[in-house]
Amino acid sequence: MTPRFRRLAETGRPAVRFSIDGQAAQAMQGDTLLVAMLCNTGAVRCAEFGGERRAGFCLMGACQDCGVWTPQGERLRACTTYVSEGLEVLTAMPELL
Repeated sequence: MTPRFRRLAETGRPAVRFSIDGQAAQAMQGDTLLVAMLCNTGAVRCAEFGGERRAGFCLMGACQDCGVWTPQGERLRACTTYVSEGLEVLTAMPELL
């Protein structure tokens, strides 16, 4: 899927490596997971009911539309979680993969 965001500024920050559904991805230090995922993919997750792709809604941690998961089943709000080196995220609940 084509990335929705393209970085135009702040390109000199250190790179951070993480993974989305097992695929290597790269972000910049200080990026939220939402920004990092949309710079690497065209969506943040699939809706639990219906399967349409979601890209976040409120962008401030209130709506839960940007929820993603860790392989251990922990749910993260992509808009309020900062990317960290080695972070692994899943776009669907682990038991649905």
